[in-house]
Amino acid sequence: MSYQDFIQQKEFKSYPSGFSSDVSGYGMFEHQSDITRWALNRGKAAIFADTGMGKTLMQLAWADQVARHTGNPVLILAPLAVSDQTIAEGEKFGIAVERYTGSDVFGPHVFVTNYEQLHNVQIDQFDGVVLDESSILKGMQGKIRKQITEGFRGTPYRLSCTATPSPNDFMELGTQSEFLGIMSQTEMLAMFFIHDGGDTSKWRLKGHGKKKFFQWLATWAVFISKPSDLGYSDDGHELPDLVFHEHVIESGVTDGLFAPIAQGLLDRNRARKDTVEARVAEAAMIANGIRGQCLVWCHLNNESQQLVDMIDNAVQVTGSDEPGDKAARMLGFARGEVSKLVTKPKIAGFGMNWQSCNQMVFVGLSDSWEQFYQAVRRCWRYGQNKPVHVHIVSADVEGGVLANIKRKESQHKQLKAEMIAIMRDCTLADLGKASAEKTEYKPNVNMEKPSWVA
Repeated sequence: MSYQDFIQQKEFKSYPSGFSSDVSGYGMFEHQSDITRWALNRGKAAIFADTGMGKTLMQLAWADQVARHTGNPVLILAPLAVSDQTIAEGEKFGIAVERYTGSDVFGPHVFVTNYEQLHNVQIDQFDGVVLDESSILKGMQGKIRKQITEGFRGTPYRLSCTATPSPNDFMELGTQSEFLGIMSQTEMLAMFFIHDGGDTSKWRLKGHGKKKFFQWLATWAVFISKPSDLGYSDDGHELPDLVFHEHVIESGVTDGLFAPIAQGLLDRNRARKDTVEARVAEAAMIANGIRGQCLVWCHLNNESQQLVDMIDNAVQVTGSDEPGDKAARMLGFARGEVSKLVTKPKIAGFGMNWQSCNQMVFVGLSDSWEQFYQAVRRCWRYGQNKPVHVHIVSADVEGGVLANIKRKESQHKQLKAEMIAIMRDCTLADLGKASAEKTEYKPNVNMEKPSWVA
């Protein structure tokens, strides 16, 4: 083997295992049709498209084409209540989607069910699978993640779709890669990362490996926050204003002069529990003062019940509710039949389209920026035509909660922009829009073997 061959075999290569297909009949934007064609050609791919970018339509078109190509069923796994939205979206664009009931299925049809029903799925009946809002996998029990990854290992066509992951959430990227059969999480970490043995005990990219890591991602995933990220027009994809209102409750707790600010996670959690009544009262007052729909986010069970008791016409969705009741209430809010909805980001923060609402209240914040981002995006998304107002109620002992969230958001945007910039040329080349720039290797000096080697 020549040295040039040795170097070339070290390059990351994309090995398509799919097929070419015409997706012009779905009425998609140009970026949507190009990404869908790429994913079909790739066979096993990930679409990481921000909220409102048409992710549902792209995965529906992908599933429809795979079913037509193979002549066998394709399954879409989605969060609770999102299944109903998926069926409605299919009707809107002329794609028939049926609810999977666990019975034998045959033929080129698209089925949808929620993740909680995975134990009823006869996996070997499907030639294709789509994970909708796939970033929720990291929050699921290891048993379910393993069931999905191992269960669909023999499925020829696989698609992973989510508005995230965060570019610095490497463990999640490893989960997605493992599901698609690209590389196991363990292999990914060993190749690109080192374990920080300090106080953080986290995996971090090797200093020289950042560019290679993102180039590897580009072989199997597309990241897009807005069409112009990949050179398309942003017409029709403008977001309205996002307005934050911070309401700080005085706890009355002082160290003699000032309120003692909670420092660590345990202290902040304790401060939130100690100020539940005051924060709930303030949030209820805000919600009752809003005409029309209002979405109220909480994190504790006692917050949820108190809010329902104090907010006029409020309906709550809790983790202990029956799945059918959860779906009915969330869809009722989507249709405008429910005016005030109280729930938690971990229950309804993924997948739901609630552009009909432009007012929300957070009864305090957790330390998860992703949960906050996803919750806000239920209403602040492409298709929303009003400014979205976000009211954040916190106690003085919690410190600058909103400032901390904004700091994390700034870091996220910076990392994502850097990642997209690195991946752009590779992605455009795969989408057929451009050629990746490469420096051609032209050896001009003969290498002589040193005498001591012999």
